[in-house]
Amino acid sequence: MSNTSVSDTSADRVDDLRMTPFERNASIWLALLYGSRMLGMFLILPVFAVHAAGMPGGSNAALVGLAFGIYGLTQALFQIPFGAASDRFGRKPVITAGLLLMLAGSLVAAAADTLAGLTLGRALQGAGAVSAAISALLADTTRDSQRTKAMAMVGAMIGVSFAFSLVAAPLLYQAVGLSGIFVVTALLAAAGIAIVWWLIPSPGRSGEAAVRSAGRSGRGNADSTAAAGSGPRRILDADMMRLNFGVFVLHLTQMTLFVVVPARLVNLVGLPLSDHWKIYLPVVIASFAVMMPPLNWAERAGRLRGLFLFAIGGQFVSQLGLAFVPPGLGSMSVFLLVFFISFNMLEALMPSLLSRLAPSSGRGTAMGIFSTTQALGIFAGGALGGLLAHRLGDASVFVASALLIAVWAVVARGARRWPGRHGVVGSGV
Repeated sequence: MSNTSVSDTSADRVDDLRMTPFERNASIWLALLYGSRMLGMFLILPVFAVHAAGMPGGSNAALVGLAFGIYGLTQALFQIPFGAASDRFGRKPVITAGLLLMLAGSLVAAAADTLAGLTLGRALQGAGAVSAAISALLADTTRDSQRTKAMAMVGAMIGVSFAFSLVAAPLLYQAVGLSGIFVVTALLAAAGIAIVWWLIPSPGRSGEAAVRSAGRSGRGNADSTAAAGSGPRRILDADMMRLNFGVFVLHLTQMTLFVVVPARLVNLVGLPLSDHWKIYLPVVIASFAVMMPPLNWAERAGRLRGLFLFAIGGQFVSQLGLAFVPPGLGSMSVFLLVFFISFNMLEALMPSLLSRLAPSSGRGTAMGIFSTTQALGIFAGGALGGLLAHRLGDASVFVASALLIAVWAVVARGARRWPGRHGVVGSGV
């Protein structure tokens, strides 16, 4: 009897380290859905400002900035309502509604011949704010022990989409113009709806059974729900708000970096804009190769707290290096690699941690708050980066980011609950 019990326990532990076919299928298709949605957004980044400046009203830089940034503002406004709606009405119907808004906004932008029309299209695109609902569905279809892997798949797909967009956007723009790129975005939204209903498994009774079969007892999800409790107070508890603050800083820093780095590569390194992908693509690919082994080790060993704080340190080092080391092709490549390794680690860890701390009944709402602060960070980063670079120079952008990251490190160290090998435990993990 004792030997059988020990054998069963060992098998459970081995199985807890592996994704079930259900989890793997759900994670792959949700990552593709997230990546295709983000690809539509990334494709306009290298060409939008240049095209908008030539439209009626485009001579006003503030209006061009509004047309570009309003996407982040409407994302921030609608993330919480969409996340909460997904808790009430189901993930897939809400995700579909958001993708339909993105499709409609893309078509409005494609047909626009004035900056005002382009601004309206961008606002509608942003209103399809389904990041929270997608993340909640990913959490619904994976155990706690597999969620960081699943989130890393999403992060990897976003990184691949970003790298691909840097290469494809100039070529697409030359072939079909900005209107054509928006049509491509609409087609990606339509493809996303097909993925939602035909390819992503639903987390119903049979799905839950498939997920739990790996651990036999369903230990991971039960622990998370028990630890998290329920109610609005748990959605807004201190540890979850620390993660919300962190994602705001992380994406603010990302945007400030891309306000400055492209110009530095052109003006100080002498790399033409058309060749920037030669830096970004290998750096992004290498960053994913480097980040995965530590993520897997930390998950198995229950050392996510240490890796999380280490990654924040990597963000800090990358900003200081970009601020004070004389810019050159080699030095900028090194610090961009450090940035992307730590950025992608945090992109995988943060939603995974939040999903474990949030009560299952309010997971969509919690993800909505998280995605709202992320969108606000994107908008604030673009505005702050441009203002600091104009007033105080490029180095001030990196120094300001480093200071914010230092504050984040102090805030993150104060968290009391961290996932360990046996569920959510105290900060002494």
